[in-house]
Amino acid sequence: MNSFLLYENSDKLSDPPYFDSKSIIQDLGLKALFLAAAKEVVYDGDRVKAVGKEDLYIQDGMRKIMMIPLKTQEEIKFRQGVLRDFLANEDLVRFLYETSTKVLSEWNKLGRGVMEKMSNANPVARLISEIRVITLLSDNLNAIREALEEKKDALHSAGLKNLRKRLAEEFSVERREYIAKLLRDVSFYVGDEETDEYRSMIQKPRIVLECGLEEGLKFSSLRLQEVATENQKFYKPGGTLSKLQDFKNSKIPDSFSTVKETVIKDQTAQLELAVVTYLVGSVSSFVSAFGSFFDNLHLQSAFYLGAVNLTHQMSRFGLERCFPKVCEKDKLAFRELKEFVMCLEQRVDAVGNTCNMEHKMLLIVTGANQGGKSTFLRSIGIAQVMMQSGLMVAAESYESAIFPNLFTHFTRREDSEMNSGRLDEELSRMNQIVENLGERPLILLNESFATTTEKEGSVIAYDIVKALGEAGVKILTVTHLLSFAQKMYKESQEDPASQIEFLSAERKPGGLRTFKMIQHAPELTSFGLDLYEEIVEKKGMAGKA
Repeated sequence: MNSFLLYENSDKLSDPPYFDSKSIIQDLGLKALFLAAAKEVVYDGDRVKAVGKEDLYIQDGMRKIMMIPLKTQEEIKFRQGVLRDFLANEDLVRFLYETSTKVLSEWNKLGRGVMEKMSNANPVARLISEIRVITLLSDNLNAIREALEEKKDALHSAGLKNLRKRLAEEFSVERREYIAKLLRDVSFYVGDEETDEYRSMIQKPRIVLECGLEEGLKFSSLRLQEVATENQKFYKPGGTLSKLQDFKNSKIPDSFSTVKETVIKDQTAQLELAVVTYLVGSVSSFVSAFGSFFDNLHLQSAFYLGAVNLTHQMSRFGLERCFPKVCEKDKLAFRELKEFVMCLEQRVDAVGNTCNMEHKMLLIVTGANQGGKSTFLRSIGIAQVMMQSGLMVAAESYESAIFPNLFTHFTRREDSEMNSGRLDEELSRMNQIVENLGERPLILLNESFATTTEKEGSVIAYDIVKALGEAGVKILTVTHLLSFAQKMYKESQEDPASQIEFLSAERKPGGLRTFKMIQHAPELTSFGLDLYEEIVEKKGMAGKA
Protein backbone atom coordinates (compact mmCIF):
# COMPACT_ATOMS: atom_id res chain seq x y z
CA MET A 1 0.00 0.00 0.00
CA ASN A 2 1.20 3.49 -0.83
CA SER A 3 0.08 6.55 1.09
CA PHE A 4 -0.16 8.50 -2.23
CA LEU A 5 0.22 11.94 -0.66
CA LEU A 6 2.57 13.31 -3.34
CA TYR A 7 0.74 12.05 -6.42
CA GLU A 8 -2.81 10.81 -6.82
CA ASN A 9 -2.91 7.03 -7.28
CA SER A 10 0.64 6.86 -8.62
CA ASP A 11 4.23 7.10 -7.49
CA LYS A 12 6.42 9.20 -9.77
CA LEU A 13 9.43 9.59 -7.51
CA SER A 14 11.32 7.40 -9.95
CA ASP A 15 10.77 10.03 -12.66
CA PRO A 16 13.94 11.83 -13.81
CA PRO A 17 14.85 14.99 -11.91
CA TYR A 18 15.81 18.30 -13.52
CA PHE A 19 18.59 17.70 -16.03
CA ASP A 20 21.23 19.55 -14.00
CA SER A 21 19.89 19.56 -10.46
CA LYS A 22 23.33 20.25 -9.07
CA SER A 23 23.57 23.57 -10.95
CA ILE A 24 20.03 24.57 -9.99
CA ILE A 25 20.76 23.93 -6.31
CA GLN A 26 24.07 25.79 -6.52
CA ASP A 27 22.89 28.76 -8.59
CA LEU A 28 19.68 29.34 -6.64
CA GLY A 29 21.23 28.64 -3.23
CA LEU A 30 18.68 25.92 -2.46
CA LYS A 31 20.85 24.24 0.18
CA ALA A 32 19.80 26.98 2.58
CA LEU A 33 16.15 26.30 1.74
CA PHE A 34 16.51 22.55 2.37
CA LEU A 35 18.22 23.29 5.67
CA ALA A 36 15.48 25.72 6.75
CA ALA A 37 12.82 23.13 5.88
CA ALA A 38 14.55 20.67 8.21
CA LYS A 39 14.25 22.96 11.25
CA GLU A 40 11.13 23.27 13.36
CA VAL A 41 10.14 26.81 14.37
CA VAL A 42 8.95 26.72 17.98
CA TYR A 43 6.44 29.36 19.05
CA ASP A 44 5.56 30.87 22.39
CA GLY A 45 2.14 32.26 21.57
CA ASP A 46 2.62 34.37 18.45
CA ARG A 47 6.33 34.88 19.04
CA VAL A 48 9.14 32.64 17.81
CA LYS A 49 10.67 31.01 20.86
CA ALA A 50 13.36 28.89 19.22
CA VAL A 51 14.42 27.15 16.04
CA GLY A 52 15.12 23.45 16.38
CA LYS A 53 18.07 21.46 15.09
CA GLU A 54 18.00 20.24 11.53
CA ASP A 55 16.49 16.86 10.73
CA LEU A 56 18.77 15.34 8.09
CA TYR A 57 16.06 13.02 6.77
CA ILE A 58 13.72 15.95 6.09
CA GLN A 59 16.58 17.86 4.49
CA ASP A 60 17.42 14.98 2.14
CA GLY A 61 13.72 14.34 1.43
CA MET A 62 13.13 17.95 0.41
CA ARG A 63 16.13 17.82 -1.91
CA LYS A 64 14.95 14.61 -3.56
CA ILE A 65 11.30 15.59 -4.04
CA MET A 66 11.87 19.23 -5.02
CA MET A 67 14.25 18.20 -7.78
CA ILE A 68 11.52 16.11 -9.46
CA PRO A 69 9.17 18.70 -11.00
CA LEU A 70 5.42 18.28 -11.18
CA LYS A 71 4.34 18.32 -14.81
CA THR A 72 0.62 19.14 -14.81
CA GLN A 73 -1.74 21.62 -13.23
CA GLU A 74 -3.66 18.72 -11.66
CA GLU A 75 -0.54 17.41 -9.94
CA ILE A 76 0.26 20.83 -8.49
CA LYS A 77 -3.31 21.37 -7.27
CA PHE A 78 -3.34 17.91 -5.71
CA ARG A 79 -0.17 18.58 -3.71
CA GLN A 80 -1.27 22.09 -2.76
CA GLY A 81 -4.51 20.62 -1.41
CA VAL A 82 -2.66 18.18 0.85
CA LEU A 83 -0.38 20.98 2.06
CA ARG A 84 -3.38 23.18 2.86
CA ASP A 85 -4.79 20.42 5.04
CA PHE A 86 -1.48 19.95 6.85
CA LEU A 87 -1.07 23.69 7.41
CA ALA A 88 -4.48 23.68 9.09
CA ASN A 89 -3.66 20.47 11.00
CA GLU A 90 0.04 20.60 11.82
CA ASP A 91 -0.34 18.11 14.64
CA LEU A 92 -1.42 15.49 12.09
CA VAL A 93 1.60 15.82 9.78
CA ARG A 94 3.95 15.77 12.77
CA PHE A 95 2.18 12.69 14.12
CA LEU A 96 2.47 10.88 10.76
CA TYR A 97 6.16 11.73 10.48
CA GLU A 98 7.01 10.82 14.08
CA THR A 99 5.00 7.59 13.92
CA SER A 100 6.59 6.42 10.66
CA THR A 101 10.03 7.36 12.01
CA LYS A 102 9.42 5.33 15.17
CA VAL A 103 8.08 2.30 13.28
CA LEU A 104 11.04 2.12 10.90
CA SER A 105 13.53 2.65 13.72
CA GLU A 106 12.03 -0.11 15.87
CA TRP A 107 11.69 -2.40 12.87
CA ASN A 108 15.40 -1.97 12.14
CA LYS A 109 16.16 -2.95 15.74
CA LEU A 110 14.10 -6.10 15.22
CA GLY A 111 16.36 -7.10 12.36
CA ARG A 112 14.75 -5.73 9.22
CA GLY A 113 16.98 -6.52 6.28
CA VAL A 114 18.73 -9.44 8.01
CA MET A 115 15.65 -11.56 8.70
CA GLU A 116 16.54 -13.98 5.90
CA LYS A 117 19.95 -14.63 7.42
CA MET A 118 18.31 -15.20 10.79
CA SER A 119 16.02 -17.87 9.31
CA ASN A 120 18.98 -20.05 8.44
CA ALA A 121 20.65 -19.67 11.82
CA ASN A 122 17.74 -19.43 14.25
CA PRO A 123 14.16 -19.97 13.02
CA VAL A 124 12.79 -19.37 16.52
CA ALA A 125 14.42 -15.94 16.76
CA ARG A 126 13.15 -15.09 13.30
CA LEU A 127 9.60 -16.11 14.17
CA ILE A 128 9.63 -14.08 17.37
CA SER A 129 10.85 -11.04 15.39
CA GLU A 130 8.08 -11.53 12.82
CA ILE A 131 5.44 -11.58 15.55
CA ARG A 132 6.85 -8.40 17.07
CA VAL A 133 6.95 -6.73 13.63
CA ILE A 134 3.30 -7.61 13.01
CA THR A 135 2.43 -6.17 16.41
CA LEU A 136 4.43 -3.02 15.68
CA LEU A 137 2.80 -2.46 12.29
CA SER A 138 -0.77 -3.21 13.35
CA ASP A 139 -0.60 -1.04 16.50
CA ASN A 140 0.73 1.95 14.59
CA LEU A 141 -1.55 1.47 11.60
CA ASN A 142 -4.46 1.55 13.99
CA ALA A 143 -3.09 4.73 15.59
CA ILE A 144 -2.81 6.41 12.16
CA ARG A 145 -6.27 5.23 11.18
CA GLU A 146 -7.73 6.68 14.40
CA ALA A 147 -5.88 9.97 13.89
CA LEU A 148 -7.31 10.31 10.38
CA GLU A 149 -10.80 9.40 11.56
CA GLU A 150 -10.57 12.00 14.31
CA LYS A 151 -9.64 14.67 11.73
CA LYS A 152 -11.99 13.55 8.96
CA ASP A 153 -14.20 16.66 9.10
CA ALA A 154 -11.14 18.93 8.88
CA LEU A 155 -9.56 17.18 5.88
CA HIS A 156 -10.62 18.44 2.46
CA SER A 157 -7.81 17.31 0.12
CA ALA A 158 -8.18 14.34 -2.18
CA GLY A 159 -4.86 12.96 -0.92
CA LEU A 160 -5.81 12.69 2.76
CA LYS A 161 -9.41 11.71 2.08
CA ASN A 162 -8.22 8.86 -0.13
CA LEU A 163 -5.64 7.78 2.45
CA ARG A 164 -8.33 7.57 5.14
CA LYS A 165 -10.58 5.62 2.77
CA ARG A 166 -7.86 3.16 1.69
CA LEU A 167 -6.84 2.49 5.28
CA ALA A 168 -10.45 1.80 6.19
CA GLU A 169 -10.68 -0.68 3.30
CA GLU A 170 -7.27 -2.37 3.39
CA PHE A 171 -6.97 -2.36 7.18
CA SER A 172 -10.64 -3.14 7.69
CA VAL A 173 -12.38 -4.05 10.93
CA GLU A 174 -12.32 -7.73 9.94
CA ARG A 175 -8.61 -7.65 9.17
CA ARG A 176 -7.79 -5.76 12.36
CA GLU A 177 -9.78 -8.20 14.48
CA TYR A 178 -8.20 -11.21 12.77
CA ILE A 179 -4.66 -9.91 13.32
CA ALA A 180 -5.43 -8.90 16.91
CA LYS A 181 -6.81 -12.37 17.69
CA LEU A 182 -3.84 -14.06 16.03
CA LEU A 183 -1.41 -11.98 18.07
CA ARG A 184 -3.27 -12.81 21.28
CA ASP A 185 -3.32 -16.51 20.42
CA VAL A 186 0.42 -16.76 19.71
CA SER A 187 1.55 -14.31 22.39
CA PHE A 188 2.88 -17.27 24.43
CA TYR A 189 5.60 -17.70 21.80
CA VAL A 190 7.05 -14.23 22.21
CA GLY A 191 7.53 -14.79 25.93
CA ASP A 192 7.39 -12.55 28.95
CA GLU A 193 10.23 -10.12 29.58
CA GLU A 194 9.60 -9.93 33.33
CA THR A 195 12.13 -11.61 35.60
CA ASP A 196 11.13 -14.64 37.67
CA GLU A 197 11.42 -12.58 40.84
CA TYR A 198 8.56 -10.23 39.85
CA ARG A 199 6.46 -12.53 37.65
CA SER A 200 3.00 -13.38 38.95
CA MET A 201 1.46 -14.89 35.80
CA ILE A 202 2.88 -16.96 32.98
CA GLN A 203 1.59 -17.43 29.45
CA LYS A 204 1.03 -21.02 28.38
CA PRO A 205 0.00 -22.28 24.95
CA ARG A 206 -3.20 -24.19 24.30
CA ILE A 207 -2.92 -26.13 21.04
CA VAL A 208 -5.70 -28.48 20.06
CA LEU A 209 -5.16 -30.91 17.20
CA GLU A 210 -7.63 -33.26 15.56
CA CYS A 211 -6.42 -36.44 13.96
CA GLY A 212 -7.27 -40.01 13.15
CA LEU A 213 -5.37 -43.15 14.16
CA GLU A 214 -4.12 -45.71 11.70
CA GLU A 215 -2.60 -49.12 12.23
CA GLY A 216 0.32 -48.96 14.59
CA LEU A 217 -1.18 -45.90 16.35
CA LYS A 218 0.03 -43.60 13.59
CA PHE A 219 -1.64 -40.20 13.23
CA SER A 220 -3.57 -39.41 10.08
CA SER A 221 -5.55 -36.41 8.78
CA LEU A 222 -3.92 -34.08 11.27
CA ARG A 223 -5.82 -30.79 11.56
CA LEU A 224 -5.26 -27.72 13.72
CA GLN A 225 -8.40 -27.00 15.70
CA GLU A 226 -7.42 -24.30 18.14
CA VAL A 227 -4.47 -22.22 19.26
CA ALA A 228 -4.68 -19.89 22.24
CA THR A 229 -2.60 -18.38 24.98
CA GLU A 230 -3.70 -18.98 28.55
CA ASN A 231 -2.52 -17.02 31.58
CA GLN A 232 -1.65 -19.20 34.53
CA LYS A 233 -0.22 -18.47 37.94
CA PHE A 234 3.55 -18.62 37.96
CA TYR A 235 5.29 -20.79 40.52
CA LYS A 236 9.04 -20.54 40.92
CA PRO A 237 10.67 -23.80 39.76
CA GLY A 238 11.78 -25.95 42.73
CA GLY A 239 9.56 -24.13 45.19
CA THR A 240 6.88 -25.74 47.34
CA LEU A 241 3.98 -24.44 45.26
CA SER A 242 5.67 -25.59 42.07
CA LYS A 243 6.08 -29.11 43.47
CA LEU A 244 2.43 -29.20 44.52
CA GLN A 245 1.41 -28.11 41.00
CA ASP A 246 3.53 -30.87 39.45
CA PHE A 247 1.99 -33.43 41.81
CA LYS A 248 -1.53 -32.26 40.93
CA ASN A 249 -0.81 -32.48 37.20
CA SER A 250 0.65 -35.97 37.59
CA LYS A 251 -2.71 -37.21 38.86
CA ILE A 252 -4.58 -35.99 35.78
CA PRO A 253 -5.32 -38.92 33.44
CA ASP A 254 -3.56 -38.94 30.04
CA SER A 255 -1.26 -36.09 31.05
CA PHE A 256 2.52 -35.95 31.16
CA SER A 257 5.26 -33.42 31.93
CA THR A 258 7.17 -31.80 29.10
CA VAL A 259 9.73 -30.55 31.60
CA LYS A 260 10.90 -33.89 32.87
CA GLU A 261 10.76 -35.68 29.51
CA THR A 262 13.38 -33.99 27.31
CA VAL A 263 12.38 -35.87 24.16
CA ILE A 264 8.77 -34.80 24.56
CA LYS A 265 9.93 -31.28 25.42
CA ASP A 266 11.87 -31.03 22.17
CA GLN A 267 8.99 -32.42 20.13
CA THR A 268 6.59 -29.98 21.82
CA ALA A 269 8.89 -27.09 20.92
CA GLN A 270 8.94 -28.27 17.30
CA LEU A 271 5.15 -28.52 17.30
CA GLU A 272 4.80 -25.01 18.69
CA LEU A 273 7.26 -23.68 16.10
CA ALA A 274 5.39 -25.37 13.23
CA VAL A 275 1.96 -24.21 14.42
CA VAL A 276 2.96 -20.60 15.07
CA THR A 277 4.92 -20.42 11.80
CA TYR A 278 1.84 -21.59 9.94
CA LEU A 279 -0.39 -18.99 11.61
CA VAL A 280 2.05 -16.11 11.17
CA GLY A 281 2.48 -17.10 7.53
CA SER A 282 -1.22 -16.41 6.98
CA VAL A 283 -0.55 -12.68 7.47
CA SER A 284 2.81 -12.48 5.70
CA SER A 285 1.22 -10.36 2.95
CA PHE A 286 0.23 -7.85 5.63
CA VAL A 287 3.87 -7.23 6.51
CA SER A 288 4.98 -6.81 2.91
CA ALA A 289 2.05 -4.52 2.05
CA PHE A 290 2.17 -2.24 5.04
CA GLY A 291 5.93 -2.33 5.50
CA SER A 292 6.30 -0.40 2.24
CA PHE A 293 3.46 1.87 3.41
CA PHE A 294 5.53 3.12 6.33
CA ASP A 295 8.55 3.61 4.04
CA ASN A 296 6.74 5.93 1.65
CA LEU A 297 4.71 7.60 4.42
CA HIS A 298 7.99 8.46 6.11
CA LEU A 299 9.36 10.24 3.03
CA GLN A 300 6.09 11.89 2.07
CA SER A 301 5.28 13.17 5.55
CA ALA A 302 8.88 14.43 5.82
CA PHE A 303 8.32 16.52 2.69
CA TYR A 304 5.07 18.04 3.98
CA LEU A 305 6.56 18.69 7.41
CA GLY A 306 9.43 20.47 5.65
CA ALA A 307 6.86 22.48 3.67
CA VAL A 308 5.08 23.47 6.89
CA ASN A 309 8.42 24.48 8.42
CA LEU A 310 9.15 26.69 5.38
CA THR A 311 5.86 28.56 5.82
CA HIS A 312 6.82 29.22 9.43
CA GLN A 313 10.17 30.53 8.23
CA MET A 314 8.31 32.91 5.93
CA SER A 315 6.19 34.11 8.85
CA ARG A 316 9.29 34.42 10.98
CA PHE A 317 10.70 37.10 8.66
CA GLY A 318 7.37 38.75 7.87
CA LEU A 319 7.16 37.49 4.30
CA GLU A 320 3.89 37.36 2.40
CA ARG A 321 3.20 33.91 0.96
CA CYS A 322 0.78 32.40 -1.51
CA PHE A 323 -0.04 29.26 -3.45
CA PRO A 324 1.06 29.84 -7.07
CA LYS A 325 -1.38 29.63 -9.95
CA VAL A 326 -0.63 27.75 -13.15
CA CYS A 327 -1.18 29.74 -16.35
CA GLU A 328 -0.19 29.77 -20.03
CA LYS A 329 3.40 29.46 -21.24
CA ASP A 330 3.73 33.06 -22.40
CA LYS A 331 2.75 34.59 -19.07
CA LEU A 332 4.77 35.25 -15.94
CA ALA A 333 3.20 37.53 -13.36
CA PHE A 334 3.83 38.14 -9.68
CA ARG A 335 3.36 40.76 -6.99
CA GLU A 336 5.93 41.51 -4.30
CA LEU A 337 8.02 38.45 -5.03
CA LYS A 338 10.99 38.18 -2.66
CA GLU A 339 14.21 36.22 -2.77
CA PHE A 340 13.40 33.65 -0.09
CA VAL A 341 16.88 32.16 0.28
CA MET A 342 18.46 35.57 0.89
CA CYS A 343 15.88 36.21 3.61
CA LEU A 344 16.77 32.89 5.23
CA GLU A 345 20.51 33.44 5.06
CA GLN A 346 20.47 37.08 6.19
CA ARG A 347 17.47 36.66 8.53
CA VAL A 348 15.76 39.77 7.20
CA ASP A 349 12.84 40.82 5.07
CA ALA A 350 13.73 41.74 1.49
CA VAL A 351 12.58 44.14 -1.19
CA GLY A 352 9.81 42.63 -3.28
CA ASN A 353 9.33 43.03 -7.00
CA THR A 354 6.23 43.08 -9.18
CA CYS A 355 6.21 42.02 -12.81
CA ASN A 356 3.65 41.10 -15.46
CA MET A 357 5.09 39.46 -18.56
CA GLU A 358 2.00 38.88 -20.67
CA HIS A 359 2.73 37.33 -24.08
CA LYS A 360 6.49 37.58 -23.48
CA MET A 361 9.04 34.83 -24.04
CA LEU A 362 12.23 36.77 -23.32
CA LEU A 363 13.08 38.98 -20.36
CA ILE A 364 16.25 41.08 -20.42
CA VAL A 365 17.27 42.77 -17.17
CA THR A 366 19.96 45.45 -17.21
CA GLY A 367 20.89 48.38 -15.02
CA ALA A 368 23.10 49.52 -12.20
CA ASN A 369 25.72 47.29 -10.62
CA GLN A 370 24.58 45.86 -7.27
CA GLY A 371 21.06 46.99 -8.01
CA GLY A 372 19.47 43.62 -7.22
CA LYS A 373 19.30 42.12 -10.72
CA SER A 374 20.77 38.72 -9.84
CA THR A 375 18.69 38.61 -6.67
CA PHE A 376 15.60 39.30 -8.76
CA LEU A 377 16.44 36.48 -11.18
CA ARG A 378 17.09 34.06 -8.33
CA SER A 379 13.78 34.98 -6.71
CA ILE A 380 11.97 33.84 -9.88
CA GLY A 381 14.00 30.63 -10.12
CA ILE A 382 13.38 29.76 -6.46
CA ALA A 383 9.66 30.50 -6.77
CA GLN A 384 9.42 28.39 -9.93
CA VAL A 385 11.09 25.38 -8.29
CA MET A 386 8.83 25.75 -5.24
CA MET A 387 5.73 26.08 -7.41
CA GLN A 388 6.68 22.94 -9.34
CA SER A 389 7.02 21.14 -6.01
CA GLY A 390 3.53 22.15 -4.87
CA LEU A 391 4.85 24.58 -2.24
CA MET A 392 3.92 28.11 -1.28
CA VAL A 393 6.15 30.94 -2.52
CA ALA A 394 7.30 34.18 -0.91
CA ALA A 395 5.02 36.58 -2.80
CA GLU A 396 1.59 38.18 -2.60
CA SER A 397 0.74 36.35 -5.84
CA TYR A 398 2.60 34.26 -8.40
CA GLU A 399 1.40 32.99 -11.78
CA SER A 400 3.46 30.98 -14.22
CA ALA A 401 3.38 28.11 -16.63
CA ILE A 402 4.95 24.78 -15.73
CA PHE A 403 8.48 24.32 -17.02
CA PRO A 404 9.59 20.74 -16.23
CA ASN A 405 12.84 21.43 -18.08
CA LEU A 406 14.32 24.25 -16.01
CA PHE A 407 17.96 25.27 -16.51
CA THR A 408 20.23 27.80 -14.83
CA HIS A 409 23.35 29.23 -16.46
CA PHE A 410 25.06 31.48 -13.95
CA THR A 411 28.58 32.78 -14.26
CA ARG A 412 31.00 30.84 -12.06
CA ARG A 413 34.15 31.80 -10.24
CA GLU A 414 37.23 30.09 -11.56
CA ASP A 415 38.25 27.20 -9.32
CA SER A 416 40.41 24.06 -9.30
CA GLU A 417 37.59 21.92 -10.72
CA MET A 418 37.62 23.79 -14.02
CA ASN A 419 39.56 21.97 -16.71
CA SER A 420 39.54 24.86 -19.17
CA GLY A 421 39.08 28.62 -19.33
CA ARG A 422 35.92 30.22 -17.97
CA LEU A 423 34.47 31.02 -21.39
CA ASP A 424 35.04 27.45 -22.58
CA GLU A 425 33.37 26.22 -19.41
CA GLU A 426 30.35 28.50 -19.98
CA LEU A 427 30.01 27.39 -23.60
CA SER A 428 30.28 23.75 -22.58
CA ARG A 429 27.46 24.15 -20.04
CA MET A 430 25.34 25.97 -22.59
CA ASN A 431 25.92 23.20 -25.10
CA GLN A 432 24.66 20.63 -22.55
CA ILE A 433 21.53 22.73 -21.98
CA VAL A 434 20.81 23.00 -25.72
CA GLU A 435 21.22 19.25 -26.18
CA ASN A 436 18.76 18.50 -23.36
CA LEU A 437 16.06 21.16 -23.77
CA GLY A 438 13.11 18.76 -23.90
CA GLU A 439 9.52 20.06 -23.74
CA ARG A 440 8.54 23.39 -22.17
CA PRO A 441 12.05 24.60 -21.25
CA LEU A 442 12.90 27.68 -19.20
CA ILE A 443 16.45 29.03 -19.00
CA LEU A 444 17.74 31.53 -16.45
CA LEU A 445 20.90 33.29 -17.64
CA ASN A 446 22.83 35.33 -15.11
CA GLU A 447 25.77 37.36 -16.45
CA SER A 448 26.41 34.65 -19.03
CA PHE A 449 29.39 35.16 -21.38
CA ALA A 450 30.69 38.11 -19.36
CA THR A 451 34.02 36.30 -19.00
CA THR A 452 35.23 37.56 -22.39
CA THR A 453 35.25 41.01 -23.98
CA GLU A 454 32.01 42.97 -24.13
CA LYS A 455 32.01 42.80 -27.91
CA GLU A 456 32.63 39.07 -28.18
CA GLY A 457 30.27 38.28 -25.30
CA SER A 458 27.49 40.31 -26.91
CA VAL A 459 27.85 38.43 -30.20
CA ILE A 460 27.74 35.05 -28.44
CA ALA A 461 24.77 36.04 -26.28
CA TYR A 462 22.84 37.43 -29.25
CA ASP A 463 23.32 34.33 -31.40
CA ILE A 464 22.38 31.91 -28.63
CA VAL A 465 19.37 33.87 -27.34
CA LYS A 466 18.01 34.39 -30.87
CA ALA A 467 18.36 30.68 -31.71
CA LEU A 468 16.72 29.58 -28.46
CA GLY A 469 13.92 32.11 -28.90
CA GLU A 470 13.17 30.80 -32.39
CA ALA A 471 12.98 27.29 -30.88
CA GLY A 472 10.26 28.47 -28.48
CA VAL A 473 12.39 28.54 -25.34
CA LYS A 474 11.44 30.97 -22.57
CA ILE A 475 14.51 32.89 -21.38
CA LEU A 476 15.09 35.21 -18.44
CA THR A 477 18.47 36.90 -18.56
CA VAL A 478 20.42 39.37 -16.46
CA THR A 479 23.24 40.93 -18.41
CA HIS A 480 25.90 43.63 -18.47
CA LEU A 481 26.49 43.00 -22.17
CA LEU A 482 25.05 46.34 -23.21
CA SER A 483 25.67 45.93 -26.94
CA PHE A 484 23.63 42.74 -26.87
CA ALA A 485 20.84 44.40 -24.84
CA GLN A 486 20.76 47.48 -27.09
CA LYS A 487 20.57 45.36 -30.25
CA MET A 488 17.71 43.27 -28.84
CA TYR A 489 15.88 46.44 -27.79
CA LYS A 490 16.24 48.00 -31.21
CA GLU A 491 14.81 44.90 -32.89
CA SER A 492 11.90 44.79 -30.45
CA GLN A 493 11.03 48.41 -31.27
CA GLU A 494 10.97 47.59 -34.96
CA ASP A 495 8.70 44.55 -34.43
CA PRO A 496 5.20 45.29 -33.05
CA ALA A 497 4.72 41.59 -32.26
CA SER A 498 7.91 41.38 -30.26
CA GLN A 499 7.76 39.03 -27.25
CA ILE A 500 10.58 40.71 -25.35
CA GLU A 501 10.30 42.53 -22.01
CA PHE A 502 13.00 44.91 -20.76
CA LEU A 503 13.51 45.69 -17.09
CA SER A 504 16.19 47.70 -15.37
CA ALA A 505 17.43 47.96 -11.80
CA GLU A 506 16.09 51.27 -10.53
CA ARG A 507 18.65 53.94 -9.64
CA LYS A 508 17.63 57.14 -7.93
CA PRO A 509 19.45 60.46 -8.42
CA GLY A 510 22.71 60.37 -6.54
CA GLY A 511 23.17 56.66 -7.19
CA LEU A 512 20.72 55.29 -4.60
CA ARG A 513 19.69 51.68 -5.36
CA THR A 514 16.10 50.71 -4.54
CA PHE A 515 16.54 47.06 -5.62
CA LYS A 516 13.33 47.42 -7.61
CA MET A 517 13.09 46.31 -11.24
CA ILE A 518 11.25 48.76 -13.48
CA GLN A 519 10.32 48.78 -17.17
CA HIS A 520 13.16 50.64 -18.84
CA ALA A 521 15.15 50.58 -22.04
CA PRO A 522 18.77 49.31 -21.70
CA GLU A 523 21.19 52.11 -20.83
CA LEU A 524 24.76 52.50 -22.04
CA THR A 525 26.27 52.22 -18.56
CA SER A 526 26.06 50.05 -15.47
CA PHE A 527 26.98 53.01 -13.25
CA GLY A 528 30.13 51.41 -11.94
CA LEU A 529 31.41 54.86 -10.93
CA ASP A 530 28.75 54.91 -8.19
CA LEU A 531 30.46 52.01 -6.52
CA TYR A 532 33.91 53.52 -7.03
CA GLU A 533 32.85 56.78 -5.40
CA GLU A 534 31.21 54.89 -2.53
CA ILE A 535 34.41 52.93 -1.87
CA VAL A 536 36.56 56.09 -2.02
CA GLU A 537 34.19 57.87 0.35
CA LYS A 538 34.32 55.00 2.85
CA LYS A 539 38.13 54.89 2.72
CA GLY A 540 38.30 58.63 3.28
CA MET A 541 36.08 58.42 6.35
CA ALA A 542 38.16 55.54 7.67
CA GLY A 543 41.35 57.58 7.19
CA LYS A 544 39.93 60.51 9.15
CA ALA A 545 38.92 58.22 11.97
